[in-house]
Amino acid sequence: MKLNKTSQLFLVSILGLAVASLLTSCAYVTIDYVFVADSSGSGSGSAGQIQTYDADSETGALRSGQPVIPSGGVNPVAMTTTADYSNLYVVNQGSNNIVHFAIAGNGILSQKDVVTTSATPVWVAVNTAQTYLYVVSGPNPSVLTEYSLSSGTIGSIAAQVTLSLPSFAADTIVPTGVNVLANNGAVFVSAYDQSAYNPGGATTSTANPGWVFGYTVGSGGALTASTNSPYEAGVKPSALVSDPTNRFVYVSDFASSEVIGYTIQSGSTLNFLINGPFKTGNEPIAAVIDPRGKYMYIPNRLDSTLSAYVIDLTTGTPSAAVNVTGTQLNYTDTTPVAVVVDPALGRFVYTANTLGNSISGFKINPTTGALTPTLSTPYPVGDTPTALAAVPHGNHSIQTVSP
Repeated sequence: MKLNKTSQLFLVSILGLAVASLLTSCAYVTIDYVFVADSSGSGSGSAGQIQTYDADSETGALRSGQPVIPSGGVNPVAMTTTADYSNLYVVNQGSNNIVHFAIAGNGILSQKDVVTTSATPVWVAVNTAQTYLYVVSGPNPSVLTEYSLSSGTIGSIAAQVTLSLPSFAADTIVPTGVNVLANNGAVFVSAYDQSAYNPGGATTSTANPGWVFGYTVGSGGALTASTNSPYEAGVKPSALVSDPTNRFVYVSDFASSEVIGYTIQSGSTLNFLINGPFKTGNEPIAAVIDPRGKYMYIPNRLDSTLSAYVIDLTTGTPSAAVNVTGTQLNYTDTTPVAVVVDPALGRFVYTANTLGNSISGFKINPTTGALTPTLSTPYPVGDTPTALAAVPHGNHSIQTVSP
């Protein structure tokens, strides 16, 4: 059959696209595996699931990787990994459990053990020594529970403390996050006093609404309240993060649209950064610092934006990272609620967008910390994604900083 000129051009175009697609596929080099926790359906009782995505080393683009697997419960809200990236822990709030998965070198997850919490779990963290898993649960009661770890397996409770205000012991404390210092010496919990801050409802307390509880970690995992703990933290702390050099802690304040900074003294005592707090977008909901400790990123739920900051490595002061070209706002898809920086090279940052049913990706300028959207962002995921985690693939180096 003889083709006319138009048909020939069409055929050449199709072949060209096919070849380009093949070359693009061949050139795709996975630098990280990105895990997202979401729901298998739109109902509140829908089972949770975990989807795995491959992150491209050049563009940061995500593509679907391994098959979707169950999260081991209902309504997953948080995830974390061990420092060697061989274990993943998922908080399933709707079923009051923490599920442990082993991570294979190709990103495949295998469910291992499960622990059930006495109160509703909110957040989870692992120390870098991989000896303790910290779970904050509540309210009624609000507790920080420290579980022993052995080769990733969750063991018995090593320590447990109740979160309460000394002068307002009857107040209802609502925990929102937990963070462990990189040196394993202290753990911090963000929380707010619902008796003092209760939009749309009655208040019964005159206490400051927002707080950070600090604890030193002693022999055998013993938890001892830090000097002057708990520390005031605005109105409604939504998350907290510490830098990799164990010198600064930052808390996002959901109600005041700001981030509060602290210096760490004597290993676990917090003092306000004197020039803070620092402005964010509306309703900051999470926070992450890149592996080098230079940049901080905070998703703003109401604005659907991602705030970028440069951290002064001497003073800890975060300053807005300025985009040289384009808008000064880093727009995500609708309602970002979680954020992660790729751990392999610290070149990309991703947000989970709970109403957009997607992940948004950005490429980090290594000199300025400014962001540009990754190729083909946003990336579709399941219903109402709520949590992110990432592990490096292969022999990619892990970035650190020693200021």
